[in-house]
Amino acid sequence: MKKAMNQSVANFILNGISILALVFLVISLFSYGKVNRSLNKANEERYELTYNANRFMNGSSYLTNEVRAYAATASEEHYDNYWNEVNTLKNRDKGIAAMQEIGITPEEQAMIDEMSSISNELVPLEDQAMKDVQAGKREQAFLYVYGKEYSEAIGEISDLKEKFLADLDTRTLGEVTAFQDRADFIRLTMIAACILVALIQLISMVITRIKILRPVIAVKNQMGEISQGNLSAEFSMEPDTSELGMLVASIHETKSELKKYIKDIDNKLSQMADGNMDLVIDSNYRGEFLPIQNALSQILESLNSALLRIGQTAGQVSQQSEVMTNVAQTLSNGAMQQASAVEELSSGIQEISAGVDSTSKDAETARKAAMDAMMHLQTCDAKMKELTSAIQGISQSSHQIAGIIKTIEDISFQTNILALNASVEAARAGEAGKGFAVVAGEVQNLANKSAVSAKDITDLIENSMKQVAQGSALSGDTTEALNSLVGSAQVASSMIEQIADSAIQQSSSIKQIKIGMEQISDVVQTNAATAEESAASAEELYSHAEKMKVAVEQFKLRGK
Repeated sequence: MKKAMNQSVANFILNGISILALVFLVISLFSYGKVNRSLNKANEERYELTYNANRFMNGSSYLTNEVRAYAATASEEHYDNYWNEVNTLKNRDKGIAAMQEIGITPEEQAMIDEMSSISNELVPLEDQAMKDVQAGKREQAFLYVYGKEYSEAIGEISDLKEKFLADLDTRTLGEVTAFQDRADFIRLTMIAACILVALIQLISMVITRIKILRPVIAVKNQMGEISQGNLSAEFSMEPDTSELGMLVASIHETKSELKKYIKDIDNKLSQMADGNMDLVIDSNYRGEFLPIQNALSQILESLNSALLRIGQTAGQVSQQSEVMTNVAQTLSNGAMQQASAVEELSSGIQEISAGVDSTSKDAETARKAAMDAMMHLQTCDAKMKELTSAIQGISQSSHQIAGIIKTIEDISFQTNILALNASVEAARAGEAGKGFAVVAGEVQNLANKSAVSAKDITDLIENSMKQVAQGSALSGDTTEALNSLVGSAQVASSMIEQIADSAIQQSSSIKQIKIGMEQISDVVQTNAATAEESAASAEELYSHAEKMKVAVEQFKLRGK
């Protein structure tokens, strides 16, 4: 037998891979959400750090600009702006505090400290310059804030600002890029998982259609032919080691065995109809058909025995009838001869009575054999009901497969919801989430396609369930036909029982004849006319006995 993978194993492997891919997809979705939140946080922190760094640096530049403007113009507005920044706005301190709260590296903190230190060194110069302006020494104040020492300090602060901003931007950009790379990688794995699930579902659908649905339909059609009694219908499927392959092998074997049994029974019954009773049921019947073999053997044995006894009895009756004729012819010669003839006739009647008793027993045996055959037919009826129950079990399995399809639809629905949520999150992310919104839309499309595929599979399962229902209806029709056959067997058994009762009644009648012959023996000497009538009856009985003997000799019996 050709080796093949079991359909259940193939479905288990494909469904297992699909489930693992879906689990991986769900995990990837959670991971992608987590990474996306981290990416958004990194972008926000980058923005906040850059904003507060500029706030710190703009605060320092603002003080420098205001003190220089005050030295140049002596306008009190610039003086007030300067001290408003120092005492009220405090952009430098707030910017540093905000950056420290968000998180900066020790190197960045060192640069801030260095810029603060240089800025603090400029405070005495700025303070002296403003005092000189208030004292009317604007030229001297101008030299303070535009002098070499102040300008060099401002240059150092500017260089540190540029380096700080560059280092800060590089670090935060690296963190954002790392999260972005992780998000892209997870997105690619999610797409690969979706493609894998789609391929697995496609393969599963193809395998289900080719390896399961088509063979099941072929098996259903073949079982329909068998249920109609057509054992010669073409069945091209080859058996293998899979579940359906073993079922195909069973169908081939069942057809072969049924053909063998039907051919053997037809051959034996045809020979029996032609009068050949010298037969032997030598075929090997199996299982529930073994009682049929035993019943046929018993019927042959019973018929051979009964017909042999009937033949022997017919011969004896013929002989005794001839004797009765001779006795009746000489009955008129004397009472003694008549009495002797009556005694011989009585002896012959006793033998006939014994033969009829034996025939009655044989009829009783035939009745028992008919009852056994009826019991075997009832057993076949029970087996057909078990077959109907098995078909109903297949229908229940189809309902369970429909429940599995419902689970796939639920998974598709949940995937669709996740895709909608992802689209909402992408919309919240703004420009940075546009790419993710496209991916979310594709995931939603895949979920919709999965739902459509699940519906198609559900339609196929419903068609299979309808076909199984048709098989169940055909099995019910077969069961009804078998019930009709059981009824016919019961009628036949009743007729055989009536024959047995008739044989018993004949035995009783023979006994009554025996009693009558005894009465004839008492009156034979006084009734010569009765002797002539007895002679005529003996001639007629002889004729019937000869006919019975000829009829029995038409059968070929064992031992003859």
